[in-house]
Amino acid sequence: MPDMMDTIVWFNGRTVALREAQVNILTHALHYGTGVFEGIRGYWSQDAEELFLVRCEEHYQRWKTNCRMLGIEPDKSAEELADLTAELVRLNGFRTDVYVRPLAYTSSPRIGVRPDGKFDFTIIAVPFGVYIDSSKGLHAGIVSWRRLEDHALPARGKICGAYVNSVLATTEAHRHGYDEAILLNESGHVAEGATCNLFMVRHGRLITPPPSDNILEGITRASVIELARRELHMEVVERSIDRTELYSCDEVFLTGTAVEVAPVTRIDHIPVGAGQIGVVTAHLRELYSQAVRGRIVDYHTWLHPCYQPVHVHSR
Repeated sequence: MPDMMDTIVWFNGRTVALREAQVNILTHALHYGTGVFEGIRGYWSQDAEELFLVRCEEHYQRWKTNCRMLGIEPDKSAEELADLTAELVRLNGFRTDVYVRPLAYTSSPRIGVRPDGKFDFTIIAVPFGVYIDSSKGLHAGIVSWRRLEDHALPARGKICGAYVNSVLATTEAHRHGYDEAILLNESGHVAEGATCNLFMVRHGRLITPPPSDNILEGITRASVIELARRELHMEVVERSIDRTELYSCDEVFLTGTAVEVAPVTRIDHIPVGAGQIGVVTAHLRELYSQAVRGRIVDYHTWLHPCYQPVHVHSR
């Protein structure tokens, strides 16, 4: 089995082995959380003999937008970053599912909150399988920690320091025996999971919290909304969700780059609907899995192939 430390990564403007990608312990971001990260999935298709990066340029555009919040300006376009990521996949010869982690960070070795404008960025791709086994449905719990407010920390940005909120929520959920945390916002409305967006099915409609409830505007969330409208012809509503609606709805599921489409069958020990994976959730889960592996031609525009061009046809 290859040593992960031999993985080729992008670090400070060049490709190096992971073992050579080292930072000073005085690095500003290490002390103050002044970094911005992104998460991108790549799926290997044995049929096509291709590895597809999913909505790669959109992820990088979001990353670049979030970087601006910290005064970080990566010098490459989203398209160039997607091509660079595909090159890393080829250099490593990956023929398996992967997870890509771009990270930009304030890089000066110094003490003091105020950044000095110096930054670096790195990209690493690693083999990555199932993040959390949701094949039988997850048991989620609403935790005491509240989703951070946008006027305190940028809720729409994947800012490194802000993710302590997610760490604390996840730790509490696991301590109480739950698979995943659900966070409320300061208004008492449902916000999202610790690292994922939330949907519920109620009265035949697909409902998800709006960006104004301090959610991360997830790219997988946008993909699922598109699938629900185009393929299932469902009405999708973005509105605030009360806590008790989760106890009385028909289905709940989570979405995110890592969790993909993850059904939730119990919340706070209360069964969701019939306590089994719902029909809508199962259908969207299968559609998403097929789309990201290049098996539905209408969604080839989501995919950035690493080894050869992908040809897009209308259905």
